[in-house]
Amino acid sequence: MDPVTLEVIRCALQSAAEEMGLSLIRTALSPNIKDRRDCSTALYTVDGRMVAQAEHIPLHLGLMPTVVRAVLERFPPGSLNPGDAVIINDPYISGSHLPDVCVIAPLFYRGTPIALAANLAHHVDVGGAVPGSMSTSAVEIFQEGIRIPPVKLCGRGKLKQELVDLIANNVRTPEEFRGDIQAQLAANAAGERRIQELADRYGPKRLLEYMAEIIKYSEKRMRSGLAGLPGGIYCFEDFLEGDGVTEDKINIKVALTIKGDSVTVDFTGTHPQVSGPVNATRGVTLACVYYSLKAVVDPEIPSNHGMTAPIEVITPPGSLVNPLFPAAVAHANINTAQRIADAMLGALAQASPERVTAAGTGSMSNFTIGGIHPATGRYYSYVETYGGGQGAKSDQDGMDGVHVNMTNTMNTPVEIIELYYPLLVQGYGLLPDTGGAGKYRGGAGMYRAINILGEKAAAAVSTERSLNSPWGISGGLPGAPSRLSVNYKNGGGELIKSGKFTGTLQQGDAIMLETAGGGGFGSPLERDPENVRRDVLEELVSKRRAEEIYGVIFKEGTLEIDTSATAEKRNRLSIR
Repeated sequence: MDPVTLEVIRCALQSAAEEMGLSLIRTALSPNIKDRRDCSTALYTVDGRMVAQAEHIPLHLGLMPTVVRAVLERFPPGSLNPGDAVIINDPYISGSHLPDVCVIAPLFYRGTPIALAANLAHHVDVGGAVPGSMSTSAVEIFQEGIRIPPVKLCGRGKLKQELVDLIANNVRTPEEFRGDIQAQLAANAAGERRIQELADRYGPKRLLEYMAEIIKYSEKRMRSGLAGLPGGIYCFEDFLEGDGVTEDKINIKVALTIKGDSVTVDFTGTHPQVSGPVNATRGVTLACVYYSLKAVVDPEIPSNHGMTAPIEVITPPGSLVNPLFPAAVAHANINTAQRIADAMLGALAQASPERVTAAGTGSMSNFTIGGIHPATGRYYSYVETYGGGQGAKSDQDGMDGVHVNMTNTMNTPVEIIELYYPLLVQGYGLLPDTGGAGKYRGGAGMYRAINILGEKAAAAVSTERSLNSPWGISGGLPGAPSRLSVNYKNGGGELIKSGKFTGTLQQGDAIMLETAGGGGFGSPLERDPENVRRDVLEELVSKRRAEEIYGVIFKEGTLEIDTSATAEKRNRLSIR
């Protein structure tokens, strides 16, 4: 098989998946997809093996193959026709949470099925107890919204309008639902066009052969990377800070057994499934495992089915990482997924610390506000996840105010929030002194304060690392914890210690979320004083912290480094 042609076709398939994503983003109606890009797109073989995925959201790496396989059980390739499309969002089939709606379409070439196109998009409302469908106090999935089993959304190119009407009748924002569904159909159509062009150019038989070889190539890369790691058993345990119903610590325990060119990931000993909505389906857990191993073993491996072949994952049924129906799951994507990734990275750091970052902000920090828009009289639903500090690594600082690990969405611009919703952004920015100190500094957390302008609104906010700060590596200090607070118009205030809140806010009330910073890497006393000075100039580190933690002394009244005083201070700190 010609390696040049192989790479050309691989890149063409990757480009097609990326084009699908751009089509979805540009034609979507809701800001959550259009501006935040909370979606993913991919192409599959006819039998459901992922062959190319757009670089959108790592969490969907494991979720979308789970969805496609489940749909093929209900609709085998032989039962699908040109122009068909299947819709699904049931987490106990798809592996995600209810707002993530997946649309899958068979791709035909001259009457013969040749591939599948799929996309997954987070809709701003799918019903349930609160606007945004993300209650932190839900105790069963029925409180989280409408569940859609695998069902045909289109048949032979004709939209099943009765089904769309049924679903739209059960969500608070039907206009946005209808617009985003049309965008999802358009995204798959873009993938179909590109697949047909490739089949025209190379012939369908040859294209399928190269698709199979691309999958084999990724498996070879993953096996080679695993073989390069020291064999052994590596264990790590991390904790969630409650499930939204209780504030009890919830453990996630993982044991990685690396043997030759394969690895077994065992979550035995992880907490049983809980009452609150942080239970992670097996699909979510698989996504976290695949992401963590790819990031550490070989980040350049093409994302497809092949890279998962050397990986065995054990998830005890009835546990936090493989719950039984009808456990609530909405915030597993938000919090549990990030903690599974942290646990995986903590274990991998024992095998190869130079390849692993310190713990990051530790949550996608979900923030939803919804109610009746005074200007239209219709429901609105503001949905966003907030970035924080990235953990530092062995040779560079963590990034500030970004999403890390399992998510890759963007922050919604202030102008978009205030244009679409009756909300006022009172404050938005990076938080100084939140990145964990180290030779390489952890990234800074961020904050956003939002004031309610409408008559009243329902809010649901969920974050983590409020009580247990993101850990550092090799002597690096932990990042600062997150904080969630509500300031009421009447003058009262409330600090939400658990980081999880569901309640009603009145006009004039404000809610502020401060996300956690990332952990540091290496001793703070080894950080280049010039880098500390730069951090102070950029207001990411205070002058006091520079002196007390990093041991960098500035000449009086200036930000010029006092070299001799710095050496003396660092010597005293190192002895202590």
